[in-house]
Amino acid sequence: MVRVGFGYDVHPFENNKKLYIGGVEIPSNKGLKGHSDGDVLIHSIIDALLGALGMENIGELFPETEEYKNIDSKILLKKTMEQLKDIKIINIDTTVVTSYIKLNPYKNEIKKTLAKLMNIDISQINIKGKSGNGLGIGGKNEGIEAYAVVLIENGNN
Repeated sequence: MVRVGFGYDVHPFENNKKLYIGGVEIPSNKGLKGHSDGDVLIHSIIDALLGALGMENIGELFPETEEYKNIDSKILLKKTMEQLKDIKIINIDTTVVTSYIKLNPYKNEIKKTLAKLMNIDISQINIKGKSGNGLGIGGKNEGIEAYAVVLIENGNN
């Protein structure tokens, strides 16, 4: 059975923290505030994968406990993929909204990182960067937003 999932995440900026998007460290003097490393792109992808299967969201799967405090989101994605063994990812389409950085120079590295983590081909991942045109959290430079849509095939229906 083919299923679609949608994910969204947003985090405000925090000074003197590393910035991660899609598992890649982006040079910056501020990162994203969150219980984990604040990687909005990975978080939106996890929520989209879970949503495609009608499962709980990322906050329920990985609650704000000591176990997950400051955890690398790549680990969360790996743990998610381990739980979703019976799915085949057809494609992932994402949008990252930020006026703080230009995403283009990092897109290929992000795609490679995500493809490796999910054991899929880089061609199955699309990443778009948007400025927000001065609107919303990403557009007003208050933080970064990410949206993800996944198409999967579920062997278990």
